[in-house]
Amino acid sequence: MATVTKTIVATGVSSGLGFEVIKQLLLAQHLPAPTVFPPKAAYNIILGARDVTNTRAAFDGLGYDAARHQVTVLPLELSDLKGTKVFASEVLSLLGAGEKKKLDFLLLNAAISGSGQKTGPWGWNEGLTVNHFSQHYLTHLLREKLIESKSRVVVVSSGAVRNVPDTGVLEKELQAGSGVEPMTTYCQTKFVQLLGAHWWRRQLQGQVEVVAVSPGFIPGTGLGRGSGVTIPPSLPDAKSVPEGAQSILNAFTRDDIPEDPEQIFLTSWGEWWPKDVYGPTLDKALQDKWSPSREEIEEEAGLSD
Repeated sequence: MATVTKTIVATGVSSGLGFEVIKQLLLAQHLPAPTVFPPKAAYNIILGARDVTNTRAAFDGLGYDAARHQVTVLPLELSDLKGTKVFASEVLSLLGAGEKKKLDFLLLNAAISGSGQKTGPWGWNEGLTVNHFSQHYLTHLLREKLIESKSRVVVVSSGAVRNVPDTGVLEKELQAGSGVEPMTTYCQTKFVQLLGAHWWRRQLQGQVEVVAVSPGFIPGTGLGRGSGVTIPPSLPDAKSVPEGAQSILNAFTRDDIPEDPEQIFLTSWGEWWPKDVYGPTLDKALQDKWSPSREEIEEEAGLSD
């Protein structure tokens, strides 16, 4: 059987849930849908990380088959849009041109729950920059390659998008230094991220598949440490990190994406959420407002050529 190589570019996989996703791929653990992840598949994984040295050591420590798989760790600080641009440039250089250098999957998993006081573009807090704007910008930068490759973009979302009762407060409360409680900010940034996922599905319809997925309620990820909130693992519906990783991998493999372009959200139970659950994110005016163009981002961040 010929070896099939799958290329994955990923954010937020240096630890926790994202690390477990890549670990399961490299070690061929619990993989769904063998037609998408063939038993003889080789993985070319390009990931961005703040701490390149420790991240590379963590993956090397897995003992995966390095003759078959390639893991490249590049520096990426998502609070810095300039760093995001450099990362994208290095990714495109590694991939080169042509169909033989396909980008099969873009996994957008990075998220933080704190840092509401630090300032990003347009005066937004750092959580919004990391959880949405930088990864939205990265998608812009990789757009041509994604289209050329007929890729799938997997946006790791959250049921927290339901905890935004008033979208009219976002512009005020997502400003740096607004004083809003960190977990409220987290829910708001994930809401905006889902607005962006809808926007990208509209832009790339018929060219690139865009799927949002919830890994489930995963106390073991450490996401709450930036907010000072401790989530007890004994709560109902809590899932382990390996279970959450399998939910994300499900979004890589599902071939039953609904025809309705607004039905975008895959739950950790393996169901496509009805649209009324996340109805406020279907507002196209809101999607447009929170999904700036590449040119707008680069002008604001001083990155225009």
